[in-house]
Amino acid sequence: MNCYRINDIFYSLQGEGRNTGRAAVFIRFAGCNLRCSFCDTEFDSYREMSGEEIMKAISAYESRFVVLTGGEPTLQVDEAFVDMLHRHGYEVAMESNGTHQAPKNLDWLTVSPKGGRLPLPLHKDDRRPDEIKIVFTSAEDFERVYAPLFLEGPGEALLYLQPCDTGDAARNRQIVAACVDYIKRRPQWRLSLQTHKLIDIE
Repeated sequence: MNCYRINDIFYSLQGEGRNTGRAAVFIRFAGCNLRCSFCDTEFDSYREMSGEEIMKAISAYESRFVVLTGGEPTLQVDEAFVDMLHRHGYEVAMESNGTHQAPKNLDWLTVSPKGGRLPLPLHKDDRRPDEIKIVFTSAEDFERVYAPLFLEGPGEALLYLQPCDTGDAARNRQIVAACVDYIKRRPQWRLSLQTHKLIDIE
């Protein structure tokens, strides 16, 4: 029986991207292969849970929309895990940094690239992202690091810029203003706010 390292399972609203506002059961997997300075998630602690234990835990909630997050969920989640959720009637989304290929049978894939590179699929049958979400710190940084990745177009993925939460209110306002200005000049991008933080929910 497979066991998974689970940091947390909780019920809330999706706060970011295309699915903002949807009631969702979040399964937060422990462990990540990156250490981003702006990460706001504690994901090192965990308990081991079987698939059966995970299903029992999430079945307590009303929503049948599940978000697999982390950490980095692709380090543990495979197609068999997604199939298990589908068999129980769940729609399955994943949030990934894109450094590993995601299961092909996901219903929705959000890729939030880090480190200035967008790891696009290597083969035609690999799971492509439905949305790409990039943490925005300044127009200058974005143009230097990320904009060149999109010169040939993003394919069919929705493109989101998410202002970086620095923990400093004045600095955050400056970043939001710069992000809004950038999107007005580059309207292929959309604004993603961390609405769960704005309304103070998990």
